[in-house]
Amino acid sequence: MRIKEILAEKGMTMADLAEKAKMQQPAISRAMTGHHTVEPLERIASALEVNITELVAPKSNTIICPKCGTVREVKERE
Repeated sequence: MRIKEILAEKGMTMADLAEKAKMQQPAISRAMTGHHTVEPLERIASALEVNITELVAPKSNTIICPKCGTVREVKERE
């Protein structure tokens, strides 16, 4: 989930998101850890003004380790 990353990009806090999405912070936390249904993700995406796929898809310059799930940024060599 990229919710934390998108919040940082937009300069928003969890409290801001909760208010704008009309959700409780624990519900947002559950969504961030993968315990969610589509409806909360739609509300979060709408509040962040992004497409729902942006919440779950990694940035194009990142890879996800298939064993541990760690997201790594890929940089070009100088």
